Formats: sequence, C-alpha cells, structure tokens
Amino acid sequence: MEIRRATSVAELVAAEHLFDHAVRPEWARRFLDSPGHHLFLAHEDGGPVGFVSGVETVHPDKGAEMFLYELAVAGPFRRRGTGRALVLTLAALARERGCYGMWVGVDTGNDVALAAYRSAGGEDDGTCTVVTWDFT
Repeated sequence: MEIRRATSVAELVAAEHLFDHAVRPEWARRFLDSPGHHLFLAHEDGGPVGFVSGVETVHPDKGAEMFLYELAVAGPFRRRGTGRALVLTLAALARERGCYGMWVGVDTGNDVALAAYRSAGGEDDGTCTVVTWDFT
C-alpha cells in the first residue's frame, strides 16, 4: 500500500467510489486550493482504496488542531490496517504543522471506524454530542 497526498481534481474523481456522493470538480478544486485542507489517498492494486481528509482549525485561545473530517476504505481493504495507516498519516501531518491535537466525530454504532481510530491511538472521551444545522 502507498499513501499519497491528493493534489489534483483528477485524483479525487478517480477515487469517487470512496466518497458518499459524486465528486463535483468545482468543489474538489476549492478543497484542494483551501489552505489547511488535506486529503491523503491510499493506493493498492493500481488504484485508490481509501482516503482520509482533515481540516486545520485555529482559534485565538487554543491554537491549531486537526479535525479529521472523513475516513473511508473500500470494503475489500477494510480490517487490513489501511484506515489506521491513513489516520496515522494525517496525525503525523498535524504534528508537523504544529497542531496540539486531532479530533473526529463518529456515530456511536460505527464499530469499524471506532476500531480504526482506536488502533491509531485515538481515545473516546465519551463527552461529545453533535449538533447540526442544515442550510440546504
């Protein structure tokens, strides 16, 4: 397996099967051009098999931290260390960029994701509730 930073819209389109929805080229370009936005692709068997994306957030009294936005691994490549390797890659970048920590929101029943995050050193602090706004 090889993990590389995504740098082109074409790479994201080629990994479209890993995303929840179709990749929109204009949104992909905006993501890639936005400072502090990061996406790494895992490649195996000649194509993308997983990705992790993260966004650096900065606050005046806290400094910078990494928000792990999304992790996805194609079914046949799950439970083989791909998710863990992707999370560790993003964590290494966060440390390199001076982030004091990293966090992710996870559905409580998503045992596969929770296992990947825990295997990469993440800890569930049991204190998070997600509140959302829908502007569509």
